[in-house]
Amino acid sequence: MDRASNRKLVDPELLALLDSFPAFDLTEEILPLMRGRPARFQTRPEDQARTSLERRTIPGPDGAPEVGVLVYRPADAKGDLPCILHIHGGGYVAGAAADNEAVHRPLAADLACCIVSVEYRLAPETPFPGPVEDCYAALAWVFANAKALGVDPGRIGLMGESAGGGLAAGLALLARDRGEYHLAFQHLIYPMIDDRTCATADPHPYAGAFVWTPQANAFGWRSLLGHEPGADGVSPYAAAARAQDVSGLPPTYIATGALDLFLEEDLAFAQRLLRAGVPVELHVYPGAFHGFQWAPEAKVSQIAARDSRAALARAMA
Repeated sequence: MDRASNRKLVDPELLALLDSFPAFDLTEEILPLMRGRPARFQTRPEDQARTSLERRTIPGPDGAPEVGVLVYRPADAKGDLPCILHIHGGGYVAGAAADNEAVHRPLAADLACCIVSVEYRLAPETPFPGPVEDCYAALAWVFANAKALGVDPGRIGLMGESAGGGLAAGLALLARDRGEYHLAFQHLIYPMIDDRTCATADPHPYAGAFVWTPQANAFGWRSLLGHEPGADGVSPYAAAARAQDVSGLPPTYIATGALDLFLEEDLAFAQRLLRAGVPVELHVYPGAFHGFQWAPEAKVSQIAARDSRAALARAMA
């Protein structure tokens, strides 16, 4: 994969962000540094004033530790609110719920919703099914405590980016199959949903050159699954693209970049959902690589943020 040739395809307004990412192979030795990096954005005081944040510890899966959640609400909230159960990204091996505070506070205020962000256990210390079961425990807690949270149980949905999008998609399948909770929507931003992308004989020649590379992807999937990606028998709750049947899933929003490694797996998943009768809104942003929205000054990032917020507002209406 020729990074120089691929660079010519990058939106010029994203080049400064691209140059801020050092090129490295993701390994167990690098992982502590990746986990220890500070949040990319700082929370604005005005967004703190407009919202409340409560840190809670809730029951985890049977026989597993408790799960941490962050609960954001608009400061002037009245009545029962719609709720987003948010799952952070990080390739299944990194990231933290608190990393998204600068995004979650204004989102909760502007859309008049409750956001519950899950601190799920990370791989490789906790491989599948631990992470998705932590998220299921958080979903169960939201439904069980909807009245106390001031949440409308008919307007609870899922959101996640990258590996968080993969966990959200797996959680939606798990919720459908267990039949305990009805989801209003799933909102997936460049979701990481197919381990077979690591093993394809025909990789996309222009996707995945930047930020989240095939090497990093293989490390992430190997960490989650406990074995090499692409093998037979991988659970759809780990890799949602593996699901044989995608009917009965909630209305779905999928957004990705044209240069994102996950482009083709996300497009294929959207097509399968559409053929199964699931309402889908799909966006592909030209010149955009994985994590492109970390350049909020770029027009393509602003368009993506606008599209995402509009879709969330409709889903929670």
